[in-house]
Formats: sequence, structure tokens, C-alpha cells
Amino acid sequence: MQAWILDESPGSYRFGEVPDPPVGPGDVRVRPMASALNHMDLWVTRGKPRPHLPHVPGCDVAGIVESVGSAVHGIAVGDEVVVNPAVSPLEMVVAHGDDAPMYPGFEIVGEQRWGGHGELVSVPARNVVPKPAGRTWAECAAFPLATLTAYRMLRRARVRAGERVLIVGIGGGVSMAALSLARAMGATVYATSRDEAKGRRAVELGAADAFLSDEDWPAKVEVVVESVGPATWDKSIRALLPGGRLVVCGGTSGPVVEVNLPRLFFKQHEIIGSTMGGYGEFAEVARLVEQGLPVAVDEELALADYPRALARLESGEQLGKVVLRHD
Repeated sequence: MQAWILDESPGSYRFGEVPDPPVGPGDVRVRPMASALNHMDLWVTRGKPRPHLPHVPGCDVAGIVESVGSAVHGIAVGDEVVVNPAVSPLEMVVAHGDDAPMYPGFEIVGEQRWGGHGELVSVPARNVVPKPAGRTWAECAAFPLATLTAYRMLRRARVRAGERVLIVGIGGGVSMAALSLARAMGATVYATSRDEAKGRRAVELGAADAFLSDEDWPAKVEVVVESVGPATWDKSIRALLPGGRLVVCGGTSGPVVEVNLPRLFFKQHEIIGSTMGGYGEFAEVARLVEQGLPVAVDEELALADYPRALARLESGEQLGKVVLRHD
């Protein structure tokens, strides 16, 4: 098949030929109609992490089933599906349910496994769900990783109707999904951004207010959704009400933060880590998308324009997901 390929890590992508991904007895092989970018597309080129090489990137995929393994039932060639990028071993799913991503053997499509920026992608049959009715291919490629991640973050933070949620660094896929989900849960949402235009757009999409990252944040909230890290960490902690919860899924500004312990224990704050999500959570996310949950698509480009898409992602100018069309 033809695909975007990473031969070395650190390294850069080229478009070329690689063998078709195999189809095991319990697998399905999907021909992507659209795939979406994530920061993982950039990280693997820097060796953080270093994937098995050669590597095909692309965590988010929506497409048509091209072939099915001999042990697969209930899925047929021609079915329109969305790929769940969070792959857990079946024994871990049985033992731990939606907490399976915490345990050994967890993989992400586009990181440890070949992804969807090519003509074919192969995944376990449990990792596809029917394409949500009424949604475009671009929307279906845009929601899997980001919306699953945001959904688990808000669940782990125990967001309740009537609470206030602050989303730090609005604009990326996870933060935009968190905005849609938190509003659907009945929360009042605030956002921060370095870009005033992004803040205004967040308000247009339902945020109660938005604040510039380098200014004071007047909101006091029960929950902070963090993915920036050291550049915003202290402000995020200070935005919490007593007993508030900060949930974090990443650190785009760096991996190390400082925690003021007296503030932590006197204010009785909680700091909660979260990564991806389980199969039950993904099924719920797909159901919400079918019911009309907003999915933010920043731009649609042709698969051949992957380098341009990477440049937009790296610039940080996007508002939502950058999607590749597989024409």
C-alpha cells in the first residue's frame, strides 16, 4: 500500500510503498476515508516516543471495512466504521474494564501500531464501531482520540451539572472536545488561550467567558482541565476552589511541574492523571457524537498535503482537528 512513512526516529516522513498490514483471525482491515492529526504525529518524529520502524502515523481513522479475519463475526466487508485508537489486550479488558489502558499491553494506533495515514489500517475487531449516522467522514475522523481522552478526563474529575470547569489552552482537539462534553454534562465552562480570537470563538461555542493565558484568570472553579503543564500549572491550581479537582492528560510546555504542598493539602485539592479511555467509554462517545455532540474540525486537506497539515498542527493556530481526506 501507499502511505506516509517514518523510516527513522528522530526523522521526517516520506510518501511511499510499504507492505499491506496483515489481517489476523480477530482483526479487521479498514480503508480510510479520512484520518486526523494529533500531536503524536509530531512526537514520533522526535523520538518521543520512538515507534517500531518503519512506522505509519495516524491515530484517528474513519473508513470502510476492506477485509475481516476468520474469527470475526458481526462485521462485514463494506461496513462504514470508526476506529477506536486505544487498543487494550482482551485479558486486561476482562479484568479491568474501562481502566484497561492503565495496565500492560496497552497500545495506541499511530504510536505502537501502524496508523491511518495510508491506504489501509488493521486493528482488532473490538476496535471498530459503526460510523455515527448523519456525521461526515471528517467529523468521524476528528473525534476518536481527542473526544475519548476528554470524556475520560471529565469522568475521572467527576464533573456534575451546575459545576464550573476551566479548560486551559483552548484550541486543540482535546480541549475543544472537553468544551462540548462539559457543556453537555451541564457545567458552566471557562477557557484560556494565548490567542484572543480563540477565546472569542470558545465563547461563541458556549463558554461563559475566556481569559488570555498571560493575564489573571478571575474564575474560581470546581474542575480544571489541564494539558499545557508548567507554563500554566500554578495558575491552574490557583483557579481551584477548596476541594477542587485538577485533571491532566499531558504537558505540551514540558514534563515537570512544581506542587506547593501546603496549598495542596490545606485546600484539599485533587490532582488526577488521565490517559485515553476504555471500550465502554468509546462506545458512549460514539453514541454522543451520533446524537449531535459538536465535533470541531479546523481544516480538511488532501492526504498528499500531510506536510502542510503537520505545519499547521505545529504552529498551534488550529481550532479543533486537522483532517486528511483519502480521496
